[in-house]
Amino acid sequence: MTTDVIMAGFGGQGILMIGNLLALAAMEEGRNVTYFPAYGVEMRGGTANCTVVISDEEIGSPAIGHPKACVVMNGPSLDRYLPLIRKRGNLIINGSLVDPAKVTRRDLEVLAIPANDIARKSIGSQQLASMVALGAYVAVTGVVGMQTLFDCLPKVVSKKFERFIPLNVNALKEGESFARNHP
Repeated sequence: MTTDVIMAGFGGQGILMIGNLLALAAMEEGRNVTYFPAYGVEMRGGTANCTVVISDEEIGSPAIGHPKACVVMNGPSLDRYLPLIRKRGNLIINGSLVDPAKVTRRDLEVLAIPANDIARKSIGSQQLASMVALGAYVAVTGVVGMQTLFDCLPKVVSKKFERFIPLNVNALKEGESFARNHP
């Protein structure tokens, strides 16, 4: 089985971190993985995206033209990636910043999750919105185990921020819960 996802948003939203976490979790589960980050020169506030390919077989290229899934954290990313998602693919959008009515395709499995709102209300920081979205993506696709994500967090969170690992776990759980309760 091979799957791929593009995660996209503004710099500073944690896009590259959630892509890295997903890639590490898949590797931990014995899968072949490529992780391909990209960001604009502006960094915070500029564009950021990453591509993660996960496979049971060797991966020929980290680049994908038509992903099976997208996790979209802002409007410009929706505009850019919506036309590229494969038919019957998964689209997770941050409903706090992206109007679900802008998703005009009916051939996708769409989950609009108010990631910023959930992160702010449940965790106390909208900086964890990308973790909420990742939790929802994993719940919808089952691409890796949630426990594997939790176990890999210390590998992607720098030592000076490791005290926030429990908040990241809570954010992932909130995203998972939302996805399971809003099929």
